[in-house]
Amino acid sequence: MGREVVMGFRNRVEAGRSLAGLLRQRYGESGDLVVLGLPRGGVPVAFEVARGLGAPLDVILVRKLGLPSRPELAMGAVGEGGVRVLNPEVLRATQVGEAELAEVERREREELERQAGRYREDRVRVVLEGRTAVVVDDGIATGSTARAACEVARAQGAARVVLAVPVASPASIAELVDIADEVECLETPEPFSAVGACYVDFSPTSDEEVVALLRRVAGPGVGAVVPGAEVRAGP
Repeated sequence: MGREVVMGFRNRVEAGRSLAGLLRQRYGESGDLVVLGLPRGGVPVAFEVARGLGAPLDVILVRKLGLPSRPELAMGAVGEGGVRVLNPEVLRATQVGEAELAEVERREREELERQAGRYREDRVRVVLEGRTAVVVDDGIATGSTARAACEVARAQGAARVVLAVPVASPASIAELVDIADEVECLETPEPFSAVGACYVDFSPTSDEEVVALLRRVAGPGVGAVVPGAEVRAGP
């Protein structure tokens, strides 16, 4: 039995379709768009966005580099393609040594590779160089993961980065405008309690669901979801 919400979305599919409508008004069906979903909950939303924009869909994989003594505090993040973004302020304040940083990075890269193999199977990552990356999640509370994803997309060569979410806390949106070229959000409720409170159905998204959605948009090569069609295989 779902809980009642004053404002929000029935589920991630509805949220994704609503977000796609907003982005279609803003960007049309530009051929340089690539939609990147944050696993796991962001992928069902991103699937609908990609479908609405007729754009390729991929996952964007990031792993936080947590402090050895305080894993919840990020000293940086890593992404595919050897990308590493660091937080100089945290590193200076905590005086983490190169050896400690290297060990944390080694562990997180192992998990990153595991996720990439699990989600993409034998498909290659969509190339972002010179394109507009639309980073999508199901919502933003603190913004730390979204920030890392935007930094990784830019480091992978994206010419522009658009952060797009159905719902976010007003404070997080204010802090993310300096990392993304554009931030698109449907709802910023005040007061904000949690992302899940803005959905009637906020059931966890499984790895199997992520894999199934990615299979629907890509055959042997990279695919794209187009309006009015289930799947269009890419070249």
